[in-house]
Amino acid sequence: MSLLKPFSKLPGLNTANILLVENEEQFQQKLADTVVLQEKTVNVNVLARSLPLPMENEESRPRIDLVVFIIHLTSELRYIHIQTIRTIHREMDLLCGFYWPPLPVVMLLLFSLLSFQSAETSLKYLDPGYFQGKVCFLVTSARNVSVPPERLVSVRKLAASLHCPLLCAEDQTTEGVTTAAHRLLAILKVAAGLVPMATGLYLSTLTRCTVPSDIDQQNFE
Repeated sequence: MSLLKPFSKLPGLNTANILLVENEEQFQQKLADTVVLQEKTVNVNVLARSLPLPMENEESRPRIDLVVFIIHLTSELRYIHIQTIRTIHREMDLLCGFYWPPLPVVMLLLFSLLSFQSAETSLKYLDPGYFQGKVCFLVTSARNVSVPPERLVSVRKLAASLHCPLLCAEDQTTEGVTTAAHRLLAILKVAAGLVPMATGLYLSTLTRCTVPSDIDQQNFE
């Protein structure tokens, strides 16, 4: 197993590097462009669908100061919707007695891996040193009424168990993307050591996600 380590390389002068991990690859490029526009000294030169990262670029890859897992709470809803359409599609074949053209396979591949499961699997490829203020979770569609509350609770429990911050972002508006970029930049600068008298570990103790005890009690009831 190839672990990504936070201190295996020397840091660049007055620069910070961020890794955006997103299974669906629909928000990370837009967020990366916005981060670079907001702060010229920040490099977002590493985008990935999951970990581990490819070994062939290991030597030229800069030290990664912050790893951000982007989780779409609606990805499972879209996947279920496609599966429902496939079921109806097969039933129409039986009822009508003739062959219907197959649905696009691309859509199935796009949502075959859920955001949460992909992020959870990728965590094991991070060195424990990253969980000292160098990992952050970013969720989208947290205000979507069609998203079951249990889905956000699951992400909060994961972030809380790792003592990591959890940010909510609106990925459908320019203002929402800009706000998410500002928040990530604030965490990134501290994690990269660009803020005097502050460390990523200290910041994580102040911003880490917590799960109220009444959430578990409601789920139990």
